Amino acid sequence: MSDSTPPPVGRLSALSVLGRNAPRHQRTGRPLPFADERHAQAHQWLVDEAYLLDAQEYEEWLELLTEDIHYLMPVRVTTALGSGYDTSPGMAHFDEDKYSLSRRVARFLTEHAWTEDPPSRMRHYVTNVRTFATADPDHLVAESAVLLFRSRGDVNESALVSAGREDLLRRGPDGWLLARRTILTDESVLRMQNLAVFL
Repeated sequence: MSDSTPPPVGRLSALSVLGRNAPRHQRTGRPLPFADERHAQAHQWLVDEAYLLDAQEYEEWLELLTEDIHYLMPVRVTTALGSGYDTSPGMAHFDEDKYSLSRRVARFLTEHAWTEDPPSRMRHYVTNVRTFATADPDHLVAESAVLLFRSRGDVNESALVSAGREDLLRRGPDGWLLARRTILTDESVLRMQNLAVFL
């Protein structure tokens, strides 16, 4: 891959310090059929996760993450066709591992989480789910589109964030776990007062 070729979504985490130890499994072949049991399981997992995020059950959400997770949301940039990149190197809205995600969640439980007190009203709409096998049968790549509606207070205008996600799911003893998430927003400028929530 030349320097001018953008890295596949799943490899963006390799460029991050926190992502250097993240799992590297990549998709192989064509998308799995909708009738495939693995696709159904991944789709169910994404829907169940969305309900946890809407309800802000963040401690329970953390239990769905692997210990070596990398959660990445690069800053999008607008560039000329053929430039070879559309994210800003070294810049991210989220660049997290399990520890930093747990610290974010812990802060929600304190009196210092003023950005979410009172809490936002949120709805995660998850669609366009495609799943892919990897070389390891215990890992699955799930691609989805997510639309986040967020309303906070009685005065501020509601906000929307549209994004594509590529997730790496790992089979655990009690079901699938999230081992890597890369989020690519559809706007270069986010129209929210803050991003104290998860996508």
